[in-house]
Amino acid sequence: MKVNVSVEATAQEMREFLGLPNVQPLHDDVMQALRDNIQRGVVNFDALGLIKPLLPAQFHSMEMVQKFWEAVAKASAAPLKDALDKSTSTESHDSDTARGSAEKSS
Repeated sequence: MKVNVSVEATAQEMREFLGLPNVQPLHDDVMQALRDNIQRGVVNFDALGLIKPLLPAQFHSMEMVQKFWEAVAKASAAPLKDALDKSTSTESHDSDTARGSAEKSS
């Protein structure tokens, strides 16, 4: 059985329906602080400092964020590397077989 449901609602209506918090006032405050600091040309303005309280504890330093993305990159590259290793070993096996059969026929 296949059932299709189509819902026509705005993002705000869906957030309210799902019981998610309204973060619009927080978003407005952060954006206003960012605008103010950029317009004033604040020296050594740290934009990350504005969102740091909103991040999980493990992301409170840029080194942790960098380590996280490096781990993601390594994890996503491992399946690709395995696939490449398999195709390379299959190609070398095929060429060895072809070379061996050519030597036998000579």
